[in-house]
Amino acid sequence: MNSSDSQPAVTSADRRFILWRQVLGLAALQGAITLTWVIYKLYLPKLLTGFGFPAGLAATLLIVESALAVVMEPLMGGLSDHRKRWVGTRFPLISLGVILSSALFIAIPCFAIFVKPDSVFRLLLPAFLVAWALAMTVFRAPALALLRQYAAVPELPQAASLLTLAGGIIAAFGPISSEFLLSLGAPVTFTIGSLVLLAAVAVLRSLHPPATPVEDNKQEAGSTTPVSIAALALIFGTGIFVAWGSSFLMSLLPKLLKIQFNAAGIKSIIFAFSILLALAAVPAGKIAVQLGNRRGMLIGVAGTALCLLMLAVFLPSGLPLIGSAIILIAFLSLVNNGAIPFALSQVPAHRAGLGVGIYFSGIGTAVSLFPIIFGQLSEITPVSAAIKGTIVFIAAGVCIAVTIKMQPAQSA
Repeated sequence: MNSSDSQPAVTSADRRFILWRQVLGLAALQGAITLTWVIYKLYLPKLLTGFGFPAGLAATLLIVESALAVVMEPLMGGLSDHRKRWVGTRFPLISLGVILSSALFIAIPCFAIFVKPDSVFRLLLPAFLVAWALAMTVFRAPALALLRQYAAVPELPQAASLLTLAGGIIAAFGPISSEFLLSLGAPVTFTIGSLVLLAAVAVLRSLHPPATPVEDNKQEAGSTTPVSIAALALIFGTGIFVAWGSSFLMSLLPKLLKIQFNAAGIKSIIFAFSILLALAAVPAGKIAVQLGNRRGMLIGVAGTALCLLMLAVFLPSGLPLIGSAIILIAFLSLVNNGAIPFALSQVPAHRAGLGVGIYFSGIGTAVSLFPIIFGQLSEITPVSAAIKGTIVFIAAGVCIAVTIKMQPAQSA
């Protein structure tokens, strides 16, 4: 077998370990992925309206892209598992996806420059944008599946906290940096995003641990472990319910804040909330390691659901509202940070890509079905958002709780 993705033999499966340098490299890639999506969503309406398309097409495209990701994420994750088994590494697929995504990302502003808005070729722009989103699905699940090799299962939440931190901070700065990014212009901004993505995967590849015959043999021995269809279904359901719950929560806070703060004040508070949520991933990871990740997630979803229910009943304002938001951060961070470790812990190591892909497929399903099931998020009242958010977080907790009895050997 060629160069393997397996961890060095000194970190065997029966020992607790975290390969921090590799985790840092993976966190850099997660940050780069988040940056490209921040740029894409910021420029998407401007690009479409500039070519005569309605502004509402941007939201439609994002839903279409999410629907396609429902299939693409587990497909690419599963392909990377097979690639690793037969070739010994996931990196060819990861590198292919990153190179393709980077090339298309740079090509998007080039399309806007060289194609005239009144040209018949302008109709290709939506397809071009969807092609980039699909290219991003080629490598996301295979890349994040590497976390299963960079940390022992019990240590996954602490390792994942760096990924959550990197992605969360960049996402938090997105809204407040929008004017600056727009002032740079599409060619410069998209080029920066593309180069950051390429640099991140290059750094990760350079940090990847070398091949070890001992671990190759262990990988071969463990490759016969079957994948539980029930476990995959529960991962999928958790992705759906967590995504729905997060959507309700992130729509509820601005509506409550709008009652007593001006637009600038709301923007600052949401930024502070997002930053604190990202920073809270670090202690959340440590807590989850001590309690067990699934137990930590159950506490997180129960606490989040309870907070949402209290918001629905009391609709607090002023300091009580700020205090409620801080409590929500503590509970929600246990859920957000534990999601990928949860998916990884429910599948055998050789199917890590499929496990992560199934979780992302659940998120894509949630985004695609949300307008159909719940209607437009902007039209949902605060009380309704709080109640529905409570229900879906409880549903997520049920999915997580069921897995405890199904696979006790995989506890994290």
